[in-house]
Amino acid sequence: MTASVSPILEVRQLSRHFGGLLAVNDLSFAVAPGAIHGLIGPNGAGKTTTFNVISGFYAPTSGRVLYQGRDVSGMGTHDLAALGLVRTFQGTTLFKELSVLDNVRIGCHGSAGAGFFSRILGTDRGVEAAATERALTLLEFFGIDKLRHELAGNLPHGHARTLGMAVAFAAEPKLILLDEPFTGMNPEETRTMMKLIRAIRGRGVTIMLVEHDMQAVMGLCDIITVMNFGSLLTEGTPQEVRNSPAVIEAYLGRPDAA
Repeated sequence: MTASVSPILEVRQLSRHFGGLLAVNDLSFAVAPGAIHGLIGPNGAGKTTTFNVISGFYAPTSGRVLYQGRDVSGMGTHDLAALGLVRTFQGTTLFKELSVLDNVRIGCHGSAGAGFFSRILGTDRGVEAAATERALTLLEFFGIDKLRHELAGNLPHGHARTLGMAVAFAAEPKLILLDEPFTGMNPEETRTMMKLIRAIRGRGVTIMLVEHDMQAVMGLCDIITVMNFGSLLTEGTPQEVRNSPAVIEAYLGRPDAA
């Protein structure tokens, strides 16, 4: 990120307490527009809590979250999504009793600021037709258009995760937060998801992801922020992070303790 380019997301001295537990402690980092930015760390490092604060599920105990230069600390998830900051979840959130197509149509209506269920009754057929056309285009982009009439609850794991991505992308995000997008995937599904993430970035969307699959993280990310015990451990390119003694120690322990 050059000095002339403002970050799309900034976390400034962020802390989040749960009673006596300090889950995130004085954390600061910035995400450059157009980047694929990783957030990693050992189990219990505070990654998910950080995502929850950024995406509006928790308010910070102290510190600030800035999105496109605006202080959005404590703003709700719906309001953040309306600004273009959208999050996916480790457990894919879908309407399982609806079709693949209808799930994406719901995402399209969300980006238009209108309710899907009122429109599906026929109150605005022109807008409904436009949403259907856009949803079909998105399903083709994500490679699941042939499954458009399948119930979301019947999809295998990889396709369900892809549909979750399509629904999130339908909301027209400027920044998308991906919560462990590769969890439970086999190698072929992982490769497919990596291609989709690169394709989404190619559409001008900035991506930040929390992930445990280090091969995927190292293969995708431009910059990686590493947390440990709620705090910033280090930050750098995949090569810098891979070779960092502090990161190796955090994940594997001290060599002399092995």
